[in-house]
Amino acid sequence: MSDFDRQFEKIKTRNGFIAALDQSGGSTPKALKLYGVNSDAWSNDDEMFAVVHRMRSRIVTSPAFDGDRVFGAILFENTMDRDIEGRPSADYLWNVKQVVPFLKVDKGLAAEQDGAQLMKPMPGLDALLEKAKAKRIFGTKMRSVVKQASASGVEAVARQQFAIGRRIAAAGLMPIIEPEVDIHCPHKAAAERLLKAAIRAELDRLAAGQSIMLKLTLPEEDGFYTDLVEHDKVLKVVALSGGYSREEANRRLARNPGVVASFSRALAEGLSAGQSDDEFNAMLERTIAVIYAASIS
Repeated sequence: MSDFDRQFEKIKTRNGFIAALDQSGGSTPKALKLYGVNSDAWSNDDEMFAVVHRMRSRIVTSPAFDGDRVFGAILFENTMDRDIEGRPSADYLWNVKQVVPFLKVDKGLAAEQDGAQLMKPMPGLDALLEKAKAKRIFGTKMRSVVKQASASGVEAVARQQFAIGRRIAAAGLMPIIEPEVDIHCPHKAAAERLLKAAIRAELDRLAAGQSIMLKLTLPEEDGFYTDLVEHDKVLKVVALSGGYSREEANRRLARNPGVVASFSRALAEGLSAGQSDDEFNAMLERTIAVIYAASIS
C-alpha cells in the first residue's frame, strides 16, 4: 500500500483532528504576537518566517502532538520547504509522528464582491502541486469567504473552489475545499443553507470515485452538515474555529457529530514563547485533549 493510500485510510477511519499550521505572510505577525513574539524580533520576511517556523516546530515536536489524536496538519509553503529536526517537514510529520501532511495553496482573498471573497488567481498552481507531490504532501487546502447570504456570491465561491479542487485531484492530491462563512455574517444560518445547497450541487458534478474534503464554519444549526459527513464523495468534514474562542469552538464542534476540528488560532491559544518546555507541553496537551474530545463526540 502506498503512503497516499495509508494516509487516505487513516483520515477515513481514525478518530482525531487536523492542526492548521498554515499562517501565511499576512497572518503570521498576528499569530506570533499571540505567541508573545513582537515584530521587533525580525527585520524582514525571511527572519519572520524563521521565527514562526521555530514556533511550529515546537508544536510539532512536542510529545503532546501525536498521530493518535492529530491525524493531519496543514502547512504553509514556506514550512513545507523547511526541515524539522533534520528532516523535511512533511517527512517528519508522517514518518516520525504519523500525521498526514497537507499544504495551503491559495494566494489569499480577492476584494469582496456580491457578498463573497473569492480566491486570488493562482498562476503557479500546477508547479506548486508538482512540488507538493515531490515533497510527499497528501492534500491541499484553499480558502474563500462568504460574507453575506447572497445566492450568487455563494455559488461563485463553490464553483471556483470545486473547479480548482478538480485540478488538484487530477494532480494526485486530496483537495480540502474551504468556503468559510464569516461568523459575523448578519444572516449566517441563511448563508449556510445556501452554501450547503451549492456544495451538494458541486458534489453531484464530481466524477464517480472522486473524493474531496470539506473545511466549513461551525454552523448555527446543530448537526447541519451530517448529510455531507455521510456523502460518499466526502472523505471528511472538518471545521475551522473562525474567530470563536477555543471553548466556544469546542462547544459547537461537540454538537456536530462526525465533524472534526481543523483549528489554527484555537490550537495555539495559551501557548507562549516564554513558557518553559514543560509548561508549553502541558498547555498543548490540555489543548489537544479538549479539541480531540470535541472532535470525537
